[in-house]
Amino acid sequence: MRILVVEDDALLGDAIQAGLKQSGYAVDWMKDGVSAEQALGTEPYAAVVLDLGLPRLSGLEVLRRLRSRKAPGHNEHIPVLILTALDSVEDRIKGLDSGADDYLAKPFDMGELAARLRALVRRASGSAAPALKVAGVALDPAAHQVRYRNQTVEMPAKEFAVLHALMVNAGKVMSRAQLEEQLYAWGEEVESNAVEVHVHHLRRKLFPELIQTIRGVGYLIPADKDA
Repeated sequence: MRILVVEDDALLGDAIQAGLKQSGYAVDWMKDGVSAEQALGTEPYAAVVLDLGLPRLSGLEVLRRLRSRKAPGHNEHIPVLILTALDSVEDRIKGLDSGADDYLAKPFDMGELAARLRALVRRASGSAAPALKVAGVALDPAAHQVRYRNQTVEMPAKEFAVLHALMVNAGKVMSRAQLEEQLYAWGEEVESNAVEVHVHHLRRKLFPELIQTIRGVGYLIPADKDA
């Protein structure tokens, strides 16, 4: 799952990027508001961690412009978590009224940041439960754990990310390009046929019918009929 971090403090930005990567996210890190706005106009993200005190364009203005966009495919409905040293009630109200979904004041705990992001992504996908369950497979993003037939299924980070993306979008076809966009941040080398290899391994570890190939389009985990 791909996250955009917008933070001009080099040490803090580097720590956030490293911490979220450790939690299994692909992370793009922008250091100013203009670069953040450009990234949001071109790349798909699951959520944004947005500082307010940014150079070139304030975080609040980035948020306002993001929420005012009308064109589809530009992240206008993306969950936004404001991360800032400004912690007065007025600042929180201003950020939330401008379209933020959550607010976390500096200094903060990295575990809390990751947990808040998981909650935002869950709500954005229409799920309130912490774990995803489709076709007898249960995926817990917080524990980074997959269970099938009451057994824990071990899998590396990229396989977990592919399964997570397909389960979050159960009932929708995801193309290879869309899955790659969730797996790799800017600057990371996209491995040849990586998605196909991960899908093959997931089918072997779980069951072959879980992930369907829609020829010429992409991959699909069908939604449970009673979901």
